[in-house]
Amino acid sequence: MQITYDRKADALYIKLQSGKFVKNKEIEEGIILDIGENGALLGIEILEASSRFSLSDIAGVEIKMPLDLMPSK
Repeated sequence: MQITYDRKADALYIKLQSGKFVKNKEIEEGIILDIGENGALLGIEILEASSRFSLSDIAGVEIKMPLDLMPSK
């Protein structure tokens, strides 16, 4: 997973997985899903991100997942 923010476009993009892009679907104004083959969700684009989130929200991403999904060192 990768999260990027483009200041110039004021767009936040959450890439969930790689795959062949097929279409996108706007589920709410300014929130767009990128859909791949077999309906796979590839990513989520959020336009006008600075009006939806504070800068600390955008910069302070915290990832939580079950311990059994964490790679062992």
